[in-house]
Amino acid sequence: MARGHLIVISGPSGAGKGTLVKRLLADVDHAWVSVSATTRAPREGEADGREYFFLTRDDFERGIAAGDFLEWAEYDGNLYGTPRASVQEHLDAGDDVVLEIEVQGADQVKANAPECKRVFVAPPSLEVLEERLRGRGTNSEESIRARMRTAEVELSRKMEYDCVLVNDDLDTAAAALADYVTGLID
Repeated sequence: MARGHLIVISGPSGAGKGTLVKRLLADVDHAWVSVSATTRAPREGEADGREYFFLTRDDFERGIAAGDFLEWAEYDGNLYGTPRASVQEHLDAGDDVVLEIEVQGADQVKANAPECKRVFVAPPSLEVLEERLRGRGTNSEESIRARMRTAEVELSRKMEYDCVLVNDDLDTAAAALADYVTGLID
């Protein structure tokens, strides 16, 4: 059985990564999205093990020390990481593994798995990104300002990626992502 592909999707918070990944899973067979771990509190409707594995900071830090994460990063005061064992298991089984992670984590994955393909999801503008973050209604003013500062840095690095998608129109961006991933798989 052929080993699966590792596909990293990253970009600023609010760019639409999660929505595009959901569409990708519906459009592309044999794709599996890794569930990340985080120390942030669950948002309304989120369940442990479905959207994230919600860990205490102490448990997360023990996992870092043990080498249990393919990548990890601190973002907006919380830790996020990709459990190494489940990714490896799915790649070995021939699944195409999709990681939806921030730019910091994507750098670590590229260092640990140079064969990975990285897709950067960009908003059409910083103004649109700020509107999306405010529209969530889940972030404080301080958090929005911090995310916007981080977004500017992340956007400056988009050309380091194998593919850049501007999420201006959801259907167009979703189709472009599916086409890119299907091209890797075929």
